[in-house]
Amino acid sequence: MPGDELDVESTLCHEVRQYNQEIVIDDVHDDETYVDHHCPARYGFRGYISVPIYLQDGSFFGTLCAIDPQPRKLKNDRVLSMFRLFAQIIGEILDADEELTASREAVAHEQELARIQERFIAILAHDLRNPVNALKAGLRLIARRNIDDKTIELVDLMRGSANRMEHLIENLLDQARRRQGEGIVIEKTLSSTLEPALHQIVAELQAAAPDQKIETNIDLHEPIACDVARISQMFSNLLANAVTHGASGAPIQVESTATAGIFSLSVTNSGKKISDDMLPSLFLPFERRKDRPSREGLGLGLFIASEIAKGHGGTLDVSSDDNQTVFTFQMPIREATTA
Repeated sequence: MPGDELDVESTLCHEVRQYNQEIVIDDVHDDETYVDHHCPARYGFRGYISVPIYLQDGSFFGTLCAIDPQPRKLKNDRVLSMFRLFAQIIGEILDADEELTASREAVAHEQELARIQERFIAILAHDLRNPVNALKAGLRLIARRNIDDKTIELVDLMRGSANRMEHLIENLLDQARRRQGEGIVIEKTLSSTLEPALHQIVAELQAAAPDQKIETNIDLHEPIACDVARISQMFSNLLANAVTHGASGAPIQVESTATAGIFSLSVTNSGKKISDDMLPSLFLPFERRKDRPSREGLGLGLFIASEIAKGHGGTLDVSSDDNQTVFTFQMPIREATTA
């Protein structure tokens, strides 16, 4: 009856599995091989067909079979082709279902790992703030003492490193906020303090890399509607990227202007060309230059910079050839909206 189960070993399907071949019987009474077989006598059929179902790896899954108490003309190409095609389709569907299940499990596993990693990064970045702030406070106290020039130089180097750590921590926190749906908050105000802020970033990076020459041409003669802290963060990331990846001994050029209603900021460094296959993923999080795997950084700097550019309604573009790499940010000077 429908829903009943048979002992596999008592069926001809078991023989299909054992001998790895189809069984086709038009009429048991006229079939030399199966006329006296126990299975037809036990289950009372005369017409029978069974075709094996194989999975992609060649393993045997089961059979597609049909049983009839009456004789049937089954040994013809039309019937056999249909059964073989159906068996093949069933095998492919089973494989696809297994792959889909495995993919879903893998995606769920990766999502859980990503959630754990994001929580860890957010907690780590938050907890690192206190020791870095303590370090910077200690350096300020040392700088106030009567120290020699060598010690002053050392303190400046350490302060530059502490500032760099602070930027990395802020990048991590920004990424964590973005993943949690909060995004990077941009608070625009019409400000005249952007030019000194950019000069301050240059001074900090120059202190951290005293052997790297940084040439600047910053000419901002009018107030600009922007988030000064975020633009400074973006500039710091771009300049740090140039220091890290630029050719040793070649100067880095920084240019910033405010003309024709457009604020422009560019950072240019000499060095190896960014490969064409890297350009599409250059502004993605945790993507690092494959040609410089040992260099410092988490691959968040350029991503955060691009998000800050978008938050200002601007663009951040890159061009790279065998001579130089240029990152250019542009935005309207007096856009008054708050993102």
